[in-house]
Amino acid sequence: MFYRPEAGHGLPHNPFNAIVAPRPIGWISTRGRQGDNLAPYSFFNAVAYVPPQVMFASTSVKPDRQGTKDSVAQIIESGVFCVNIASGDMRDQVNASSAPLPAGTSEFEAAGIRAANCDTIDCPRVADAVAALECRMTQVVPLAGDANFVVLGVVTGVHIRDDCVIEGRFDPRPAGGWISRLGYRDYAAVHDLFEMERPT
Repeated sequence: MFYRPEAGHGLPHNPFNAIVAPRPIGWISTRGRQGDNLAPYSFFNAVAYVPPQVMFASTSVKPDRQGTKDSVAQIIESGVFCVNIASGDMRDQVNASSAPLPAGTSEFEAAGIRAANCDTIDCPRVADAVAALECRMTQVVPLAGDANFVVLGVVTGVHIRDDCVIEGRFDPRPAGGWISRLGYRDYAAVHDLFEMERPT
């Protein structure tokens, strides 16, 4: 099968997200003039080591935010955000926080998610996340298409849940593993690991 995206794929569901998978979920928390916000984004990844940097992309619009979603709007206001790392034991809370609530409604409160303050930025974080990356925004880049933006940030602080440091390594398997997004309505929790040495 071959298709050009602009011509359509002819399948019952778009295969693009299922092809580029699994993708880690960045559970993005922000604070803005209207209050605190929390939302999961599956277009998320780390992009550099020194200094550590991350990105996530927002790809649609809310009617009560001009041309974007709450997360991007509040990052533009504050210049900061936190990436909470989602794990299998919190999958229901992650899903609940994706509800299209009105701007100014806290997903922390609506979904019963415990919040804590960040240390290096004025932003909430998910207190029980397996890890959280406090970030200062460096760029918000418009992409092709309507309401598509990439947000880039430098990591200024890192929280790791104590039970997820095992023999000196970050390992969230005790918390249900790394949760990732596949295509359609499919998710996966990563439990099965293997090591390989790079060629010298």
